[in-house]
Amino acid sequence: MVKGKRKALTNPVVVSLMAVACCALWGSAFPGIKAGYQLFQIAAGDAKAQILFAGFRFFLAGILTLLIGSAAGKNVLKPRKDSWKRILTLSAFQTILQYVLFYIGLAHASGVKSSVIEGSGVFVTILVSCLVFRQERLTVRKIIGCALGFAGVVLVNTGGAGWNFSMSFLGEGFVFLSTTAAAVSSVLIKDYSQKDNPVMLSGYQFLCGGLFLMALGFFCGGRITHVTGKGLLILGYLAFLSAAAYSLWSILLKYNPVSRVAIWGFTNPVFGVVFSMIFLKETKQVQGLQLLLALLLVCLGIYTVNRPAGPDVSTEK
Repeated sequence: MVKGKRKALTNPVVVSLMAVACCALWGSAFPGIKAGYQLFQIAAGDAKAQILFAGFRFFLAGILTLLIGSAAGKNVLKPRKDSWKRILTLSAFQTILQYVLFYIGLAHASGVKSSVIEGSGVFVTILVSCLVFRQERLTVRKIIGCALGFAGVVLVNTGGAGWNFSMSFLGEGFVFLSTTAAAVSSVLIKDYSQKDNPVMLSGYQFLCGGLFLMALGFFCGGRITHVTGKGLLILGYLAFLSAAAYSLWSILLKYNPVSRVAIWGFTNPVFGVVFSMIFLKETKQVQGLQLLLALLLVCLGIYTVNRPAGPDVSTEK
């Protein structure tokens, strides 16, 4: 049974379909969050209210993850005593550090730069996996694949928008640190899921992280006073996509090399742009040809990393 499950979850077609589903869900978060801010009347620069909003989202995501995971496994997902250290460490990187740093950074950096820097997260994830945790070898093929995918992310995020190279530590620096925190969390879930159920880890890290973000946002002065039915529906959807996407992603990381899964992350911003064009009518930011070229580069990057193994060159001496 276990061997059959492992074989299914390492099948290239299954991995591709699950990874695309995760990235499509995460991509839909871009317009979803914007719509949520509008419906809850949260100002674009109100980082404290945004952190509070994120706390509600992730706390609810934790509840949904544990309910769905328990129902699917016909057994209540409960952590062991020795699991809490892993849960809290994972929550610190995946939810707390990633989102606190991101919201502070976003308040001091442009959305375009933030999106491009976030796109570098795939490369950072693979570097951390290969060079820090030594979970796999860093090869020229992986570097080329990341470069192609990142080029697609840059292309899809810089069309029709002004770009300059001014940087600040509180702005772009914090966004990059947020991306690094997310990269570390992917590598940690790969390691921790060998000892614990990845869905259980996802659920409890969301609960802990969500509680922390709610407390931080509230005690720093963040308030959400305008609540509507539509706003609650958006909040519920954002919680669901986090629960579903991160749980599936964690399962993929458990059974596959980090690079094979992480490389699909380059499709996140592409899905984000497409969904923003569809649901928010943001059609001026990127042209159709530019979007197709970006998608082609991302696909080439994914293929380069995942193509059948052959003679390759490791960067390690």
